[in-house]
Amino acid sequence: MSSESSNTAQKAIKNLFTSLDTTTSKYRELLEEQLSKNTNIDDSQLSTIFDMLGSYRDIIEQLAMHPLKVANTEKSALRKHAKLIKNTAKRIFGKTSDPVVVPEDGDKRFMDPEWQENMVFDYIKQTYLIYSETLLDLVSNLEDSDTHTHEQFAFYTRQMVNALSPTNFVFTNPEVLRKTVSSGGKNLIEGFKQFWGDYKSNPQLLNISMTDFSAFRVGHNVATTPGKVVFQTDLMQLIQYTPTTEKVRKTPVLIMPPWINKYYILDLKAKNSLVKWMVDQGFTVFMVSWVNPGPSLRDKGFDDYMLEGPLAAIEAIEKATGEKSVNAVGYCVGGTLLATTQAYLHNKKQQKKIKSATYLTTLMDFADPGGIGVFINEHAIKGIEKKLNKLGYYDGRAMAFSFNLLRENDLFWSFFINNYLKGEKPAAFDLLYWNSDSTNLPAKMHAYYLRNMYLDNKLIEPNGIELCGEKIDLSKIKTPAYFLSTVQDHIAKWKSTYKGAQVHAGDVKFVLSGSGHIAGVVNPPEAEKYGYWTNPVLAETPDEWLNKAEKHKGSWWLDWKAWAEQHGGELVDARVPGDRELEVIEDAPGTYVKQRIADVINH
Repeated sequence: MSSESSNTAQKAIKNLFTSLDTTTSKYRELLEEQLSKNTNIDDSQLSTIFDMLGSYRDIIEQLAMHPLKVANTEKSALRKHAKLIKNTAKRIFGKTSDPVVVPEDGDKRFMDPEWQENMVFDYIKQTYLIYSETLLDLVSNLEDSDTHTHEQFAFYTRQMVNALSPTNFVFTNPEVLRKTVSSGGKNLIEGFKQFWGDYKSNPQLLNISMTDFSAFRVGHNVATTPGKVVFQTDLMQLIQYTPTTEKVRKTPVLIMPPWINKYYILDLKAKNSLVKWMVDQGFTVFMVSWVNPGPSLRDKGFDDYMLEGPLAAIEAIEKATGEKSVNAVGYCVGGTLLATTQAYLHNKKQQKKIKSATYLTTLMDFADPGGIGVFINEHAIKGIEKKLNKLGYYDGRAMAFSFNLLRENDLFWSFFINNYLKGEKPAAFDLLYWNSDSTNLPAKMHAYYLRNMYLDNKLIEPNGIELCGEKIDLSKIKTPAYFLSTVQDHIAKWKSTYKGAQVHAGDVKFVLSGSGHIAGVVNPPEAEKYGYWTNPVLAETPDEWLNKAEKHKGSWWLDWKAWAEQHGGELVDARVPGDRELEVIEDAPGTYVKQRIADVINH
């Protein structure tokens, strides 16, 4: 093909897609107008669907502009398929052959022996893998378009490819097929019952049950560390834990968990409870337990979370202990709130209220927000804002579903197969119980957080955002800080969290734990699973920091304890909840943490 004819063909293709785009836009406007009349339609879901379809359109357009690449990739796939047919023919005649393609390490979908031993299922598996790899390879080098990013292309293609896996269908999954035959189809009947139960619980968005909910009860076998609720606001209850040592460090510890989940990820059970461990090390520990908001809290903003969260908690802790300052710990968005609170206190010349700050997997620079970034764009956020204005809150189950799609094979399709195709009940697993115990988000707060931090990335800018009339500048924070990130974190990527450590003006220690966003944090010393890296020098780049970092065995908890004791003050007599100015409201874990979404939206 000559250069001139190639350019002519590309122009024709471009004109074709311009015409298609105009037609699609008109159809979309008409469809949105019709759907907006249906009050059962979820605007954020609708935006996601259109975003996905638009992404596929952009993919096709880019591929059409590179016919040689497509042709070469197709040829490669056809050659592999031809080899697979040849190898399968050998097996028919009793000969052996090596597989043309094998699943990636960690892919658990094809663990059943029949995927290897039965030539029919082996052929189905390898055919799927050949063409799924082909599709993923085609989009691997695509560039951002005007409306979509390369990450979105890869994400939506991966969703489609994994949804079409033969493991997700009765007649192409050997394990499901065996069970269907042996049970006379009872597994499918039971599976439909479970599907219908999940659908009734989440009529607009299918959240598959991941665990046996009847096996857990908050305050009985999760969130069991003894303590008392000693203070509360509209947005949080403050728990003071009962001491287990005669002496404690003078400066109390205040923990601020994320409000997109319940706090008890840090107190699942005694053997891996960070809360219990801190108490046993001689710290006076206070925990913020966020409310599960319904429509009545729609007007609570990010500044309200600061005023009624950490600022109110610090004042309450002074009444409970007599101490004017705390050592604060913020986890995920709780850490983001901790950073904004410190900058606010600096402006008010009250920075001594926070003696030290610990950030657990915390983003302050949202330029690269991790996997969740595929959902962050102007159109998607406008759809979410429409929903927020309509309902007054963002349904936490929708957010949980989005996070699960970041690891769709492990957190969606595996349960789809187990629950609906095999008809089996999910096992009792405390971590998955917590993961399914979602919280709503107030409309005003969530809209502000998404637009100002995720979309516009204003928090990292000096005076980029304003809270309670104060311009927030993180570079003014001089409080000693301990940053803990995790190497496999797909929610708060460690190289992105490193930028938050760099913007702080005070003494900063950065530590990198093994594993991911949850397991890397909830990693007790007894487990000795992942290890962690330290480097006393905060290098210019995260790669440079890691290259010169020292790897340690065991848990970062012990490293944090040594650091925290430097800021904990002398030992004093242990404080018992309710022994000073604050009266006990109720036993821990309190009322707020027990509120489930169905309770607050139907109230």
